[in-house]
Amino acid sequence: MSDMTPSTSAAAPSGRQATPLDAIAEEWVTTLVELDPTIGTYIGSPGQHSGYADYSPEGHAHVVASTREILARLEAAPVMDDVDLVTKSDMVSTLKLDLESDAAQLWKRDLNNLASPAQEIRGVLDLMPTASSEDWSVIAERLHNIPEAINGYIATLRHGIDGAVVPAQRQVAEVVAQARQISAPGGFFESFIAQAEAVGGDSALQSALADGAALAASSYQKLERFLSDELAPRATPQDAFGRELYALQSQRFLGATVDLDETYEWGIEELARMTAEQKQIAHEIKPGASIAEAIELLDSDPSRTLHGTDALQKWMQKLSDEAIEALAGTHFDIAEPMRALECMIAPTHDGIIYYTGPSDDFSRPGRMWWSVPESVTEFTTWREATTVYHEGVPGHHLQIAQAVYNRDQLNTYRRQLSGTSGHAEGWALYAERLMADLGFLDDPANRLGMLDGQRMRAARVVLDIGVHLGKPKLTGSGVWDWDYALDFMTNNVTLDPANVRFEVNRYFGWPGQAPSYKVGQRIWEQLRDECHAIEGADVSLREFHRRALNVGGVGLDTLRSALLAPYAAS
Repeated sequence: MSDMTPSTSAAAPSGRQATPLDAIAEEWVTTLVELDPTIGTYIGSPGQHSGYADYSPEGHAHVVASTREILARLEAAPVMDDVDLVTKSDMVSTLKLDLESDAAQLWKRDLNNLASPAQEIRGVLDLMPTASSEDWSVIAERLHNIPEAINGYIATLRHGIDGAVVPAQRQVAEVVAQARQISAPGGFFESFIAQAEAVGGDSALQSALADGAALAASSYQKLERFLSDELAPRATPQDAFGRELYALQSQRFLGATVDLDETYEWGIEELARMTAEQKQIAHEIKPGASIAEAIELLDSDPSRTLHGTDALQKWMQKLSDEAIEALAGTHFDIAEPMRALECMIAPTHDGIIYYTGPSDDFSRPGRMWWSVPESVTEFTTWREATTVYHEGVPGHHLQIAQAVYNRDQLNTYRRQLSGTSGHAEGWALYAERLMADLGFLDDPANRLGMLDGQRMRAARVVLDIGVHLGKPKLTGSGVWDWDYALDFMTNNVTLDPANVRFEVNRYFGWPGQAPSYKVGQRIWEQLRDECHAIEGADVSLREFHRRALNVGGVGLDTLRSALLAPYAAS
């Protein structure tokens, strides 16, 4: 976030006259930031954002009413050019899916171990500027606003209890543990405000921060008690969402409709292919070695081991910088503002790796974050080279920063808020495989690391659909359940047991999201091949990437229409 970020007005960008539809899209961004100020923080919109959304049922009703109003205006708005056509198609599709999710009452059971208000309320603090006492004053205000946000969230979950629309017991137990950890003495909030000492500030600011941290911790303690005492006894023991809700979730995360049964069978085949490829690479690392033996050999190689988070951060930054230098002007167009990518060690310790995009004026650069568990002090580079390409260039950073950079064509909604997991994560997996094809992972060890991740993504297509659609187990009798899913994942990934359990809990509580990575990659590769089949040698890989990334984040059905429309018209 920066106070110098350009306004999100509908003023005509250079090179293209803003249209009435652009104006509606810009107005929707303003409305969304008003409804949920954390969105303003995420996209770096103007102003000091210290508030939260109204997480109560009344707040949700306000969001739904605003969605219906903007949807009606969008549907009535004229389409002036090809950019408008994509904007209208994608926004209308997204808003209609939002309303379908509302009708399905998913908001009343919005609780899981990774991506629900329980994590989001705290998580936005990671993106707030901390360089000055003024920045910390804004943070102090937001800390003081956490109790109201938590109270609204509890009210919504309680509303769900009243209507017997509740999350699974397994997810409640996970979030209870998270809330307990966050709110513990010496936990996140105390550690977070301790950073303010580096920028000084008067005693009033320090007191406001201390009070805010205490209020925030107390709110999470209140959430923990509510989850334990009220929600847990009434939560459903059933993990599976069922076919109808799962189909809705899949469509939301992909921005495309796929045949779930065919996708399940494809996932089984893709998993077998990844496993076979891994076995071949293992033999290259050591003739006759199994995958496990090759991994053990690599894990014990001191030349492939980093010690400490400082070494990890420097290695990530170096590899990222080298990738940008090598790819710019060859396979990708990478403008100067996009070449800044910061590799960061996150202030939390939950083990996830993630990317946050640049602010709209690039004053806050794109950042790759690694949330390192406190007990982890060594890192193997052979596993993680592909992760740097996934999160950075040519993965998330190139994809998201290109949309931000393309402001002369795209309105703020298209640059900063549109898109799906299938588009973003599918591209990131596409980028991993592309880097292997371009020779950046020719070292068999690094290639094994890439395949290790690709195999995990294929495995969770099978697991996720299998669990939520009640598919028969691949071996034995009965349908997919927790124990079978945990064993299946354990046998197909090289993560430690705690991380495997976290991942499986994620798939059980956030249906449709995890498969969107691999299914999204499949759709990206199909689109590339379709374009090449039509144009043959006349279209370069660089040209395909330029056209595709200039569309910005959209649903995958919209992306397909946008990329193939010129051929249909000719």
